[in-house]
Amino acid sequence: MGADQTSRILATVTDWLTRLEAAAGSGDPAGLAPLFRQDAHWRDAMALTWRLVTVSGSDAIAGDLAPLARARALRGLRVDPGRCPPRVVSRAGVETIEALIAFETDVGRCNGVVRFRLDGDPAAPAKAWTLLTALDELRGHEEATLRAAREGPVFDREFSGPNWADRRREAVAYADRDPAVLIVGGGHAGLTIAARLGQLGVDALVVDRMRRVGDNWRLRYHGLKLHNQVHSNHLPYMPFPPTWPTYIPKDMVANWLELYVEAMEINFWTRTAFEGAVYDDRRATWSARLRRDDGTVREMRPRHIVMATSVSGTPNLPDIPTLERFAGAVTHSSGFADGAPWRDRDVLVFGTGTSAHDIAQDLHGNGARVTMIQRSPTLVVNIEPSAQLYDGVYLGPGPSLDDRDLINASMPLALMRRAHRLITDEVRRLDKPLLDGLERAGFRLDFGEDGTGWPLKYRTRGGGYYFNVGCSDLIAAGAIPVVQYADIEGFAPDGARLRDGRSLPAELIVLATGYKGQEHLVRSLFGDAVADRAGPVWGFDPVAQELRNMWTPTGHPGLWFTAGAFSQCRVYSKYLALRIKAEELGVCAG
Repeated sequence: MGADQTSRILATVTDWLTRLEAAAGSGDPAGLAPLFRQDAHWRDAMALTWRLVTVSGSDAIAGDLAPLARARALRGLRVDPGRCPPRVVSRAGVETIEALIAFETDVGRCNGVVRFRLDGDPAAPAKAWTLLTALDELRGHEEATLRAAREGPVFDREFSGPNWADRRREAVAYADRDPAVLIVGGGHAGLTIAARLGQLGVDALVVDRMRRVGDNWRLRYHGLKLHNQVHSNHLPYMPFPPTWPTYIPKDMVANWLELYVEAMEINFWTRTAFEGAVYDDRRATWSARLRRDDGTVREMRPRHIVMATSVSGTPNLPDIPTLERFAGAVTHSSGFADGAPWRDRDVLVFGTGTSAHDIAQDLHGNGARVTMIQRSPTLVVNIEPSAQLYDGVYLGPGPSLDDRDLINASMPLALMRRAHRLITDEVRRLDKPLLDGLERAGFRLDFGEDGTGWPLKYRTRGGGYYFNVGCSDLIAAGAIPVVQYADIEGFAPDGARLRDGRSLPAELIVLATGYKGQEHLVRSLFGDAVADRAGPVWGFDPVAQELRNMWTPTGHPGLWFTAGAFSQCRVYSKYLALRIKAEELGVCAG
């Protein structure tokens, strides 16, 4: 941009922020509504509402924002000089001015993003299309302030006294205390929230059934790699080394998680089963039961429990009529490790999601005769470049990772849907040769709800798509046949029988049938009353326009959820940790 355009953009944003602060100070919605387009969206991440919530429409935004801005003493609105400067950028197919902003409230320092469409009257006062307001730091409890307070002396005069390793062993043992937060699940979701809480000085313990940190990745099937690129998958505070491959193998992920626990001083109990908890409303604490590997049981009383057991942690084993007649081996995809033992043998893979494709490809590569059974249409996208287009915020040179994370958080659901429809149209054009080949091979395709592609499929149902890393090519070429479940009459001891009289021989059936949602696990561990009070998890709330009960207060006090991709956990663990810290300080309610 030229100097004149840069100056005009800065003036536009600064003028709007000045008008917003003046209108917010009055607390009058009538003064705020004209600052927003009728199709505007305001997303708040703990800054004013203490929740993750999106409000749409100028009148609704003004009605909600006006009293909150006055009550929370919103002030100091400005373009953030330490971040990516205001610029013209296309969002959801629309040219916009996008600016990263900063401001303060009664409890902390905040930041956000504002956008203005450039397709309106250039002479008219600017009206915001989207606004993000996000809590960044709690005043007096900034991470840098807390780190400085934790600094020990330069040296210890008593060399025989407890050193860092001694203090770490004592902290992890919890011999004489309970954690403030118990985190159930030690994958990247659990570790990101543990790291965030640790930097805020909140005592948190992670528990996991696995024998080693990272085993939730390490023990998965042999050829697994992450299917999105390294630049969006970093963990908070410790980005992956620049020497790492674009698509990270599972064992590198597993070993990094183990290193992360040590480097970030995360308290972690392996080989520990969480057996449930009961809440005491009067004391506002949980009574949580933990069973260690040696059979001993420890009862802890945390004030918060964070469920970090992934979007879908319990294998889904559907009732498949006549499957009990099959005499061979049957395993869920979660129990499949390696295709090598099945060389020159017949295998049926039940399902056509990501795990089903990867397992079928592994079996085929190891010399098995594998057939996939499709139950419902599946979205397929080439891993490059198509699948990566949805990750556009993180692609190419540009702003810092922190700035990109803030921009990512600033996209309201309506804009995300619009952007993803445009991307999906382009993906279908790019992938047409593959998609045509799949349909000729009898594979049924879909393209997400209203043509929005795979990311929103993930956010609504946790699966139903596949990034093509080779299996789709094998299917299109006829090397891996696909049979529709509707064409199966039933199962026999030696495989499946089709309605046309043909047989599908098999010695192994892999049920790549997905997982049950977190609600199932909550109900089994906490009981119906807690599950009903907490409410549904994952999928979008049509009113709040947010993932239900994720990284935000649930209907049950002291019960929280985190899950999702590396980038989601990195971005939203910050807001969840700040909310929990605020509750510990007693500075928020509701």
